Amino acid sequence: MARVIVVGTGIAGLITAYRASAHHDVVLVTKAELAESNTKYAQGGVAVAMFPDDSPASHVADTLVAGAGLCDPVAVEVLCTEGPLRVRELMELGVEFDRVNGELARGHEAAHSARRVIHAGGDATGLEIELALVRAVRRLAVEVHEHTFMRDLVVEETDGDRRVTGIVAIGPDGSSREILADVVVLASGGAGQLYSHTTNPTVTTGDGVAAAWRAGAVLADVEFYQFHPTALAVPGTPLVSEAVRGDGAVLLDENGERFMRRVHPDGELAPRDVVARGIAAQMAKQGGRPVMLDATALGAEYLEERFPGISRVTREHGFDWSREPVPVTPAAHYWMGGIRTDIDGRTSLPGLLAVGEAACTGVHGANRLASNSLLESLVFAWRAADALDEVPPSAPAPGRDARLAPWPAPAARATTPVTREELQSLMWSHVGLERDLGLLREAQHRLAGWTAEGDSVEAGEVRNLLDLARIVVHAAIAREESRGAHDRTDFPDTREEFAFSLEWFATADEPAVVR
Repeated sequence: MARVIVVGTGIAGLITAYRASAHHDVVLVTKAELAESNTKYAQGGVAVAMFPDDSPASHVADTLVAGAGLCDPVAVEVLCTEGPLRVRELMELGVEFDRVNGELARGHEAAHSARRVIHAGGDATGLEIELALVRAVRRLAVEVHEHTFMRDLVVEETDGDRRVTGIVAIGPDGSSREILADVVVLASGGAGQLYSHTTNPTVTTGDGVAAAWRAGAVLADVEFYQFHPTALAVPGTPLVSEAVRGDGAVLLDENGERFMRRVHPDGELAPRDVVARGIAAQMAKQGGRPVMLDATALGAEYLEERFPGISRVTREHGFDWSREPVPVTPAAHYWMGGIRTDIDGRTSLPGLLAVGEAACTGVHGANRLASNSLLESLVFAWRAADALDEVPPSAPAPGRDARLAPWPAPAARATTPVTREELQSLMWSHVGLERDLGLLREAQHRLAGWTAEGDSVEAGEVRNLLDLARIVVHAAIAREESRGAHDRTDFPDTREEFAFSLEWFATADEPAVVR
């Protein structure tokens, strides 16, 4: 039996804790409440090929196309073939997916060749999954630490070999202490708070990825950040699910005309990066004013039943979307990059595993297929928990024999304290939907001069965002092409010589790119 720390309580963390607790001593750590995570806000559903007119092979093909040549085919095969069984097990844990006449209801989302997206509570899929898993975990003998922030990983070095042996945590009272274990599993989510406009909650500050980076773990695909095409254009930019467009809603310019057909033959159901950039281009033509999402043809009764959460949010902001189009804008949504793992969650550092959005399994490539994220978390978290049984905690992690060293301290000129808002504004304007070398170099220069100060949780979050912003900019400069969610206006074409993932690890000088 191993002592296992799981950091994060979205679907990936909760599944890992639930599965691992059967054979191991599990400590579950979250910096907010147990039920607060990105999973809670997932609206669209779970993409899974479990219907007679669909197949895992078709799901694999769609995922590979969306990934723009950078998906790991082995990981995609695992995702799509093991997904149906894992979803059935999720049902056994109490998740009640919506049904029509006794059969699972399913929706259609962009770039899927079949209707395979199942949902719960209309547009509350993530919330239903989160609550069911929290109930399941609370029934187990799992040690839970809420309002506990992981500041860094504990890394021990013996005869040149480095191993993760725990975490440094800041507790609810503000005190710092070490929590030690045989294995640490990072399920701490993405970093949507890098951007001023995001669909992610305030807790998504990339804590696990940043800590793993400083400890020397290899990261991959960090330049690929997916911007959701449709967030309600109001403060907080709440998500308006792609499933709305899948059910027939259309995008209109300020003259009330559809414009996406001029951008892509699939119109509103083109891949997410295409739709997001199409909306951004149209907004630029309109002087920055948002475009409109028209769902009125779906009818008030259907909208209320199928999308009760979105209906409530639109009403709260003074709209009746059953009678009028609503303003929407792109917003940062999902990070394809993260800590490089194998298909069992193992990273390049012994003793460290990663699952969920914090991990880069290779499933998403350059652009995530809609509604594959919850399935990825479910499938690979289950595998990671099982790997704890199959591989002794002291076994060396697979992967590149990289030169591992801590992320260097800021240069001498890095003396200007930065706020989260300043960093977010820079990333949105310089490293957002469209990028070019001039803007990226300016962002790089400004980030190099900034520092994050203080010992509070808030200061720790800014420190993590600053580290990750620097890494994203480095990678965005290095990828001299446009591919998937990474769009370089100075390199508008996809280039065959970049048909591989950029992997990064910290060195004593500057980050080094490895292949």
